[in-house]
This record gives sequence, C-alpha cells and structure tokens, in this order.
Amino acid sequence: MSKGLSLWFAVSSIILLTAAAISISYSAWLAILLGLLSVGNIGWGFVVKARQRRS
Repeated sequence: MSKGLSLWFAVSSIILLTAAAISISYSAWLAILLGLLSVGNIGWGFVVKARQRRS
C-alpha cells in the first residue's frame, strides 16, 4: 500500500473515532453508527492492503 493511501486510512479512521467519542455525550445511536463506520473503515484498509499485496 502506498504511503499516501495508508495515510488516508489512518487519518480518516482517527477522524471517525474522534467523532464517535465526541458524539457519545449527544446520542448513543450516533456514537454506535460512527463506531461501526470507523471499524469498517479500518477493515476496508486491511482489505485494500491485502488486495494490493496479492496482485
């Protein structure tokens, strides 16, 4: 995985996790949604890395 792409996944994951942490005090459903989105984003980063390594 290129450095730019890995930086993108790292920064976007940090932003999503920060938004989830902030939203805990406002809405539990929003916090759960943002938490799931951040886990999905991290997982998608691993998928992209594995696909690029395979080809």
